[in-house]
Amino acid sequence: MAGFAILPAIDLEGGRVVRLVQGDFARQTVYQQEPVAVARAFADAGATWLHVVDLDGARRGEPMQLELVAEIVAEVHGRIHVEVGGGLRTAEAVAGALGTGASRVSVGTAALRDPTFALGLVARYGPARVVGSLDIRDGMAYGEGWRQGSEGVPATDALEMLSASGIDTFEVTAIDRDGLLGGPDVALLRSLVRLGRGRIIASGGVSSLDDVLAVQAAGCAGVIVGRALYEGKVTVHELISAIDGHDRSR
Repeated sequence: MAGFAILPAIDLEGGRVVRLVQGDFARQTVYQQEPVAVARAFADAGATWLHVVDLDGARRGEPMQLELVAEIVAEVHGRIHVEVGGGLRTAEAVAGALGTGASRVSVGTAALRDPTFALGLVARYGPARVVGSLDIRDGMAYGEGWRQGSEGVPATDALEMLSASGIDTFEVTAIDRDGLLGGPDVALLRSLVRLGRGRIIASGGVSSLDDVLAVQAAGCAGVIVGRALYEGKVTVHELISAIDGHDRSR
């Protein structure tokens, strides 16, 4: 993934496109009934990556919607890369996700519990196909980040640990800002970028062009955008144009 990337999010629950607030399944908004059509629209708008999450799989602990993911991948094949996350806690689950044709997987819970899991995935598929997912609240990274009471690891320790396992791209979600359109946690992002342990992709709170430019200025490699796109706060085309214009002016 060269340059700064815009990754539209497609979160799947029951075959629909939804968004959660602060990772809370009880605070859910349904935005679309046709995920494949949403993926096509993002590709038409010029996105080069899609961030697809199987929320049912994340809650269940195993993939639940890989057939739908495969349909999404097939729809945009050759036009846009797709990364998949949610419930990928075994080598078999990861193989199934990549078997859909996805370009890479995002792993969090299992990798935090057992760094050798991430090590094995990187050894098998290479670092370009495995992303570390860090859901962070109050400086702690959590597996099952939506579940209150789950055991956390200091975010910097989690990043160092997964980096040592060979992962070099990390998606960092500020749980308390996710789905609220209140702006990204730039201080958190800067602190993790400063560690110099890999590329950081930001998630959570993005609502505007200024937010995306702030994420880029913090040194991140990309940004995941969800609710702001679905509610018309900004478009993929506007984001890409702003980033391209900013890059040319530097």
